[in-house]
Amino acid sequence: MSSADTAPVPAATDFAAIKARQQMAWSSGDYAVVGTTLQIVGELLAEACDLRTDERVLDVAAGNGNATLAAARRGCRVTSTDYVGTLLERGADRARAEHLDVEFRTADAEALPFALGTFDAVLSTFGVMFTPDQDKAAAEMLRVCRPGGRIGLANWTPDGFIGQLFKTLGRHVPPPAGLRPPSAWGTEARLSELFPRSEAHVASTARIFNFRYRSPAHFIEVFRTWYGPTHKAFAALPADKAEALAQDLRDLLERSNRAGPGSLVVPSEYLEVVVTRR
Repeated sequence: MSSADTAPVPAATDFAAIKARQQMAWSSGDYAVVGTTLQIVGELLAEACDLRTDERVLDVAAGNGNATLAAARRGCRVTSTDYVGTLLERGADRARAEHLDVEFRTADAEALPFALGTFDAVLSTFGVMFTPDQDKAAAEMLRVCRPGGRIGLANWTPDGFIGQLFKTLGRHVPPPAGLRPPSAWGTEARLSELFPRSEAHVASTARIFNFRYRSPAHFIEVFRTWYGPTHKAFAALPADKAEALAQDLRDLLERSNRAGPGSLVVPSEYLEVVVTRR
């Protein structure tokens, strides 16, 4: 882990302005096109958290609802939250299709509108890790989780494929100054800071998700069109610099591809985390 992953955030960092820009990025494109391919991660996380029928479960930064659906399929009473309303609508469409009873609420992961200890389990798959104020988001998850409850997370790691993808994007479109990278949530060192031993027990398991596309060009087309951060990065660049970014992404995909020239299968490491509230 690099020193950048643990360096303190300057006090002058304007989290509100950064959050507004992030919200615009995640509202662009249509994350659900990519998000639905990650459903297996939500199912595995629900099992790792050993969810029980009738437990109260909160999905934070839920996106299009992968962890939401996984919990609802196990008979939990689920509240699904995100700060992008259109993504909640996609999650609601999926829940209705399966006749699952889920409450959907627009909410900021750094200011959850719920009382102390409301939930038996709090989940987030590749969501809360993107909050600008990481400490505040973690504190909010701890606050709304009851003592003895579980916080379940799926977080991309710095050295995995998505961690490398974001580093590639950052070389072309630098992220806001002063922020810790989202992939810091994919390290045990950072998790121990976010969830102190005095408040919680943290257990983590390294897992692999395989991205499956026809080719590097197909992956770039999908992510450039639908995945908010990539969509915004390309939109911010003039044509020649956008092509340079595309070439760097092609190089990364080709290095990572385990399927050979006829297809694309790219393993991406993530950390599956279960935090037990003391």
